[in-house]
Amino acid sequence: MISAEGPPLQRAGALVDVMEALPHELRTRGHEVSLALPFYREIRQNRSFKEKDTGITVDVRVGEKSYVAEFLEGRSPSGVQLFLIRCDEFFNRPGIYGEHGQPYEDNAARFIFFCKAALELARRLTPSVQILHAHDWAAALVPVLARAYHLPLANVLTIHHLAEQGSFWGLDFKLTNLHERFFTLRGVEFFGRMNFLKGGILYADKITTVSERYRREMLTPEGGCGLDIVLRENAHKITAILHGADYTRWNPGTDPLLPARYDSATLRGKQHCRDALLNGLELAPAPSGPVFGMVTRVVREKGFEILMPLLDRLLSDDVRLIILGEGDPAYETGLAIAARKFPAKFAYRKDYDEKTAHLIEAGMDISFIPSRFEPSGLSAMYSLKYGALPVARATGGIQEIIEDYDPTLDRGYGFLFYEYSSEAFWDAIKWARKVFRDQPLWATLMERAMSRDFSWDAAAQRYEQLYAQLVGVEKEAAA
Repeated sequence: MISAEGPPLQRAGALVDVMEALPHELRTRGHEVSLALPFYREIRQNRSFKEKDTGITVDVRVGEKSYVAEFLEGRSPSGVQLFLIRCDEFFNRPGIYGEHGQPYEDNAARFIFFCKAALELARRLTPSVQILHAHDWAAALVPVLARAYHLPLANVLTIHHLAEQGSFWGLDFKLTNLHERFFTLRGVEFFGRMNFLKGGILYADKITTVSERYRREMLTPEGGCGLDIVLRENAHKITAILHGADYTRWNPGTDPLLPARYDSATLRGKQHCRDALLNGLELAPAPSGPVFGMVTRVVREKGFEILMPLLDRLLSDDVRLIILGEGDPAYETGLAIAARKFPAKFAYRKDYDEKTAHLIEAGMDISFIPSRFEPSGLSAMYSLKYGALPVARATGGIQEIIEDYDPTLDRGYGFLFYEYSSEAFWDAIKWARKVFRDQPLWATLMERAMSRDFSWDAAAQRYEQLYAQLVGVEKEAAA
């Protein structure tokens, strides 16, 4: 597996969690799985992570220059083999893709280098690699390069975030050192620019995405982020596999990061976590209304453009709001200003912290997921397990995870809205708050939500079947 993000990085976002859980689940099913990612400064400074030098280095051409790739080895917390690609000129920086909301100007060169180095690593591994599984735009050149180099390896590309495509100036194509035939309509060229993700879509043997609803959305002009025509032409290669939640890390009954553990039968511990959350963030205790929360990237696609206009209205009542995450500097500034305006009701923390993230999940009553696009909805899976009922926009994987509460049929456990607008979001918030006032009913909905099971087993089995098709191996599904 090849990804720009993965363990031991710590950040709000699904990709790191997937890169921890999916390889681990495949390993338990008897497969040899390793993950290649860049050796970032954050990993170097992680004192709990121990890496060792493999002694292997290769020269990697990027345009007219050559850079040395050093390969380090380590293990993720769950025991997955990690290969870390070191090139300090590219990766010894404060950020992953950029800083202060601006991408690094040399991202094309950085991730061309990464993809080439990952392929050089794959060629040297024993036993021989059968499948290269690239994740998102930063690794999407891998299938293109593998085809250009005539490597006898099957290629899978998983699209987690279609909106992020790795689009660069056409002049940057020369950094790939590929023949000009790859910079055409049937290659990485897209309206005069170089598009990593388009190349991956064309040259991957199989493409997966993270929910059936998202697969359908990406084939439409509204949800295709400009690539819908390319995706429709390659729809026969696309499979939707709903990802799972890693319950070894995200389970309130066993979570070591919580001050009190609980499950659907003993909810007293959740109240203790709620109190600890408010106290730790120096918010006023015991609100009459709910505690709302979000652990997310602070970007437009996560719905901040419809949340920001509601902050004053929401915080005028006796409620609490906690948001953890970084992203767009404009939204970060707006949240920081609102936190100063309502210091007893609203806390915003920019820097991701694993313990705080878990305490927010456990301490909040209602999670906000007002996303414009929500491919997989992992955050919703975590919220349900921790008994935080979601107010969410019905998009992408959300509709496969959250069942809207229907009092007539006495079914469901979440509060969905469909139109992407502040008013539709506000109506859903009001409905959730009304139900919250009926605490016996709320407890029933919490128990219903916490009983949902989105473990990785089913997803891993489907990936296993996909891999078997590619390598021509017929393998019986594990019992």
